[in-house]
Amino acid sequence: MTAVVTIRGKKERERLHRWVDGVPDLTRVVFHEPKRSLPQNDRYWACMTDIARQCEYHGLKLPKEDWSQLFLDALDRDSRLVPNLDGTGFVNLRHSSSQLGHARFSDLLEIVMEWGTRNGVTWSDKPDE
Repeated sequence: MTAVVTIRGKKERERLHRWVDGVPDLTRVVFHEPKRSLPQNDRYWACMTDIARQCEYHGLKLPKEDWSQLFLDALDRDSRLVPNLDGTGFVNLRHSSSQLGHARFSDLLEIVMEWGTRNGVTWSDKPDE
């Protein structure tokens, strides 16, 4: 059995209690914090678009996806650089922003906003704060 339940209140908690009582031994249960919200995601990619349009990185115009990788590195330096399969370059192994939970994604947005503001980015989408 595979099941995904988003706990929103008492009803879901009661359902989970019933399921736990009925599953066989060695069943694996995994809990994850909430993922980033759609408003967070929209805000993030609006910021990446603004930065890509307005900024250069060491003289290069980068697409928003490359800027995203730079900010993910600023958030978490646990990436690894390894040779690619044919030995002609390197691949950066790291987590995707889509794997970040709500709180960690908020930290990423704070880094982006601080950097952009410090570097003169004019934000096209004002935060809801």
